[in-house]
Amino acid sequence: MVNPLKTGATLRHVRELIAAGLARPEEGPALEAVAERYATAIPPAFQALIESPDDPIGRQVIPALSELDIAPHEQADPIGDDALSPVPGIVHRYADRALLKPLLICPLYCRFCFRREHVGPDGGLLTDDQLETAYAWLRDNPAIREVILTGGDPLMLSPRRLGAIMRALSDIAHIETIRIHTRVPVAAPERMTPALLDAMETDRAMWLVMHANHAREFSPEARHAIRAVQARAIPVLGQSVLLRGVNDTPDALEALLRAMVSARVKPYYLHQLDPAPGTASFHVPIAEGRALLANLRGRVTGLAWPTYVLDIPGGHGKVPLGPDYLDETAATVRDPAGTRRHLNGQPA
Repeated sequence: MVNPLKTGATLRHVRELIAAGLARPEEGPALEAVAERYATAIPPAFQALIESPDDPIGRQVIPALSELDIAPHEQADPIGDDALSPVPGIVHRYADRALLKPLLICPLYCRFCFRREHVGPDGGLLTDDQLETAYAWLRDNPAIREVILTGGDPLMLSPRRLGAIMRALSDIAHIETIRIHTRVPVAAPERMTPALLDAMETDRAMWLVMHANHAREFSPEARHAIRAVQARAIPVLGQSVLLRGVNDTPDALEALLRAMVSARVKPYYLHQLDPAPGTASFHVPIAEGRALLANLRGRVTGLAWPTYVLDIPGGHGKVPLGPDYLDETAATVRDPAGTRRHLNGQPA
């Protein structure tokens, strides 16, 4: 086990990574170039899970020299947030819902993040005036029935500020559902205080969608934080990114999905990696992802089955990627064991 710094502090600098045994001294100058472009943060709870710098936990958060290699297909804004932002902090991609990004600060900075060009410890906190402009836009668009708080990580807000946002959204008559997307329960579970949980109170349908990519992220502390949310009658969904070296084997993916279900978290989305700059080392081809899920069909409960999705580059929305079991032309289906059958169940 790598011994993190015993300061209880988040690691943000290359020199701290080296001191914690998460980077080699000879890599220092090159990693400084990575750090100048992309933010680094590894909070204590996540440090404690790292067994080696290149293990499935360390790989997600420790800077790597490969991040400076930009592939031709990679884009600074791979899912078109900027083009679909009518006012600061709002992204409107689908007719009935909108994103509200009140800040661009996270408890940790994933090395594969699709917003990695924008997020960081100093960035993106909306002013009161900008928030009022965002609320006005939402009020003026009655087709919006759902607001997704994202960022950054909304649970990095103070309870006072988060509570004010929740009250403002709850006061808009046509908003029926509020979602919070977060990494906090696994990355910084100590933040899930009674005050923060109180701030999430609303009379609207409230959902928490938490991001986790490996079974080890469900530490006892993380499970306690998740249970505290659930105790407030807030259902928790799970979303993950399919990542090379993290969850790209049948056993690793199965363990992740089982860990979610055991924590009463319903696996929601398994995302195909978005082509953000410098993330090619995490890429798993779609055909391989489809085969992984097909391998798990019939092997894990349907409660653990996520929707495998691609967020089409350019802001064109998410689409499911399968795997497919129906052959409409031949009027056959493939069973979980791979046998092709007619729709009446007989072998084809």
